[in-house]
Amino acid sequence: MRRFSTWMLVMFMVLFWILRVVITLMTELKMDLMGIVPMNKSIEIILLFVALLCIALVVKRKWIGSVIYLIAYVGYFGTDFFQNINILLNATETLEMGTYINIIFSFFGVLLPIFVLFDMILDKDKSNNPKDKKTDWFYTNEQYDRKMDERADKNNYRTL
Repeated sequence: MRRFSTWMLVMFMVLFWILRVVITLMTELKMDLMGIVPMNKSIEIILLFVALLCIALVVKRKWIGSVIYLIAYVGYFGTDFFQNINILLNATETLEMGTYINIIFSFFGVLLPIFVLFDMILDKDKSNNPKDKKTDWFYTNEQYDRKMDERADKNNYRTL
């Protein structure tokens, strides 16, 4: 994870996860947080644990983490987004602020995993142990090892 975009996406993933934890906790405690409610509390809790696992996998640059994150979030927030858009389009009276905020958070919940997957696709440093020019000359330089071995062999100290 050397790229700035990867760090920012992981930070957004963590912030969105914390926000969803707070929203789920507030709903469970029957408190209102700007009218934001999860579609299904039990699925939301499962999704929170899945997202936590996916965040760890994305940090380790594993493809499976971004794919699972995309499938889970688009499956959950995509349906919520389209349901709220249909409510918005078919509304005859004034809607609550919570509906608009749910649309925004659902849109962000769909957009974030897509960006994470694109970042994973476009990243050229996918490996866990990328080349580091500052230290690899020492560890991969066989001539330096041979030179040190030859010098060490000449140091024969006599013992009495």
